[in-house]
Amino acid sequence: MLMACAIAGQLGAQAPRARITAEITNSEQTALQGSLHPFARPEDDAGRMPGSVRLNGISIYFNRSAAQRADLEALLAAQQDSSSPQYHQWLTPDQFAARFGMAQSDIDKVQSWLQQQGFSIDSVARSHNMIRFSGTVSQVESAFGTQMHYYKVGGVQHFAPSTVLSLPAAIAPAVSGIRNLNDFRPRPQHVVPRAAFTSSQSGNVFFAPPDVATVYDIGPLYSNGVNGKGQAIAVAGQSAIELSDIHNFQSAAGVTRNDPIMVLMPGTGDSQVAANGDEGESDIDLEWSGAMAPGANIYFVYTGSNTTFGVYDSVQYAVDELIAPIISLSYASCETELTANDLSVLEGIMSQGAVQGQTIIAASGDQGSTACSGDTHLSTQQQEALVVNYPASSAYVTGMGGTEIDPSNKAFYTAGQGYWQAKSSSDVVSTALKYIPEVAWNDDVLGSPLSASGGGTSVLVKRPAWQTGVPGIASGSMRLVPDVSLYSSPGLPGYLYCTSDQTDWNTTTAPVQQASCNAGFRDSATGYLTVAGGTSFAAPIFASMVALINQKAGYTTGQGLINPTLYSLANNPSTYASAFHDITSGNNNCLAGTSYCASTAGFSAGTGYDEVTGLGSVDLNNLAGAWPENTGTSSSMVSTTTTVVPANGTPDVNVADVFTITVAPVSGSSTPTGTVTLQIDGGTKYGGTTVANQTLTNGSLTYSATFTTNGPHQVVAQYSGDATHAASVGVGEVTIGTASSGKGTFALVSTPSTLTVSRGSSADETITVTPAGGYTGTVLLNFSTSNDTALANLCYAFTNTSSSGQGSVAVSGTAAVTTQLTFDTNASDCAYATGAIKPGFRPLRTLMPGHASRNAPPAPRPNRLPAEAAFAGLLLAGFLGRYARRFRSVAWILVLASAGLALSACGGSSTTTFSNPARGTYTITVNGVDSVTSTITGSTQFTFTIN
Repeated sequence: MLMACAIAGQLGAQAPRARITAEITNSEQTALQGSLHPFARPEDDAGRMPGSVRLNGISIYFNRSAAQRADLEALLAAQQDSSSPQYHQWLTPDQFAARFGMAQSDIDKVQSWLQQQGFSIDSVARSHNMIRFSGTVSQVESAFGTQMHYYKVGGVQHFAPSTVLSLPAAIAPAVSGIRNLNDFRPRPQHVVPRAAFTSSQSGNVFFAPPDVATVYDIGPLYSNGVNGKGQAIAVAGQSAIELSDIHNFQSAAGVTRNDPIMVLMPGTGDSQVAANGDEGESDIDLEWSGAMAPGANIYFVYTGSNTTFGVYDSVQYAVDELIAPIISLSYASCETELTANDLSVLEGIMSQGAVQGQTIIAASGDQGSTACSGDTHLSTQQQEALVVNYPASSAYVTGMGGTEIDPSNKAFYTAGQGYWQAKSSSDVVSTALKYIPEVAWNDDVLGSPLSASGGGTSVLVKRPAWQTGVPGIASGSMRLVPDVSLYSSPGLPGYLYCTSDQTDWNTTTAPVQQASCNAGFRDSATGYLTVAGGTSFAAPIFASMVALINQKAGYTTGQGLINPTLYSLANNPSTYASAFHDITSGNNNCLAGTSYCASTAGFSAGTGYDEVTGLGSVDLNNLAGAWPENTGTSSSMVSTTTTVVPANGTPDVNVADVFTITVAPVSGSSTPTGTVTLQIDGGTKYGGTTVANQTLTNGSLTYSATFTTNGPHQVVAQYSGDATHAASVGVGEVTIGTASSGKGTFALVSTPSTLTVSRGSSADETITVTPAGGYTGTVLLNFSTSNDTALANLCYAFTNTSSSGQGSVAVSGTAAVTTQLTFDTNASDCAYATGAIKPGFRPLRTLMPGHASRNAPPAPRPNRLPAEAAFAGLLLAGFLGRYARRFRSVAWILVLASAGLALSACGGSSTTTFSNPARGTYTITVNGVDSVTSTITGSTQFTFTIN
């Protein structure tokens, strides 16, 4: 049985003491220093937000007392000390709350104050270090002494507080930060090649999963049955995906089909695909983590359509619910972007994960030594400064850097010369023959965006004690990044993946890409592959490597922070020589010219540790062989899987549904005993209801739950383990629709009767749904205009949307319900072709006939490729485009001239521009229909005037 419960009485642990002792009064305010977001710059100010706009999911995070901080660090050290009784004795979230959270009395006081300000309480985190709440802009401004403003940055409208926040003096000392008051999100860390060709003439090679297994010596582990079985990885994201992309990848790669377990973070809105690279990022992470650890359970924890939430909320949920012992994160914020409050909040999350036994892997970034490069929210000076990315720089995270195949030797890229199989006339997935020498990843080209391994010295995080001993570690007191590296270049050689995210397709060069992976790894219409690189690949691949190590070494409950072990192994010269590939050549200097950097200064690879590739890459078979076996009390435990299956996946609102929870051993026929804790998501609530100590009978139990709101709902089941069975987590999901009463009517009213807006700005129309005759149900809203052509470049958003993008209004009583329809007449906000459409909005042109799905216009179908080009071998290692960088441009021109084929793996943005909708007066008709009974309808009209 897990022994975490025994820890509470050790190392001087005490239950949290009350820290809010004075009366909470608004008359005594204290500024929350470090709360002004650096992107809220006056020069980008686009005006004040309307006071009526509702902000959902605001979160107030609490810091730890000095005694709690000292206790936490002592516990973390003991958990990593094999001679300590606390070795690998991880806490559960509830045990964490009892030791490191806020006292219940303090939680109650802050909740009461928030409610007095008019906010509704959504939930309290299980860890008792956060309260989530919602309210209007006016309530936010009054409670926190600020003004909420819009900011137009790079043609995209965002919002954020315009001043430092303030809090009652009685609360402020206990608060580490207030989040989700802005919609600035961290960036995905994958990059697409600037150009790519694949044909029988060009002879390019790309990485598929079997190639990575070969070059990093994973094959022997697979042969011995080590495939991640019994392990679990949580991939964090901020966009939904198309599951068919995962299936297509697994089929093309020839790996075992393993569907990810979808976990939409409760309270973040509907499951929605984001059209700005986030979908492609999630596809990469899920495809490659699942392919390299095919026996592991892959959980996809992501946020929904409410864009104030993002990937850091996904990580927080994965930690607070202990979804999996390994978390893969391919997003980053350069340290300059983080406020002091942000850092305090995020470090609190990462350290909680570590003390719960969770290993967090994060990408170090793809902008070389200048991690803020290309972030137009920042000043030019800030973008050009030497800086690293967070969370890779966290002391509780393993940061992943990037390498590339050494381009100095033609044999490294040539078929039949020792490193790749001989060229074939058809695509061959598994082609690499052995390890291929690496250098530091740096593909910078003069005048182009940066493409190089993130790395350097943190300015925010102090150097941890374990980052020492290895030759090459620079002197100093701050955290060095990264820790280890894997191949990451998009062109040397680049990774294959499958995605419906068209921002990752070739949409700028004829013939335009039509699909991803509908013919193996190819687009059947053009023969194009979808290829990318970046430390976004290194993170999920290394997360899968950790799963394999955990399985082999017997870590059934996770390892927590693995960096102490990594550096300890690297400090042994013989182990370092066998288990690591020391990368000694290359750098992450900025080589793109003065448009991107003030100087070329960066960091160089060298013997031992360096701030480009860390400890280097790995020989996984040797690393796993050298890794210390689990000697803790969990070493003999049997891994388990927990499943949660609803009787009805789409029950009606207020109708009970029965969930069957089953705990089974990964191997053998034993029967797990003990208890399960259930987290019942209440819909709008983040944490929902906790139902503890549900006893298993013959390894299973049933639980009946009733949901009172429509939308997605989840039941998270946490098995606590017993004397022989390890803990595990399962997630079950249902989607509730408000059941139609099948009777009565509803009336629609729009106000104002005339909505007037200045050309290039936005405005809101309120739609009121009034039930009559006993009507209840979900009303789906759509609209039509009197002149679609004139308004073609307008975009719109409903406050709440269905999965199909229609407005969605739930009517469960006799009272009228309102929603807002927002019209944006700034064409740059609605530029779907460039992927720059404002989050949450849809272009009007998608309502018009003849257009394809996913908000993309129809494109002419190009001629099919000749057979010899369309089915060229992926191994295809040749001189063109691979021998030396100075020959690349010539190689591309020669191939284009001779073969007439341009395979651009991922597209970039269209240069098409649109003008704002024409001035004039239009009639808008809003139509509503019951989601179940189509004969129950209503409509309303209003006049829309653009001045």
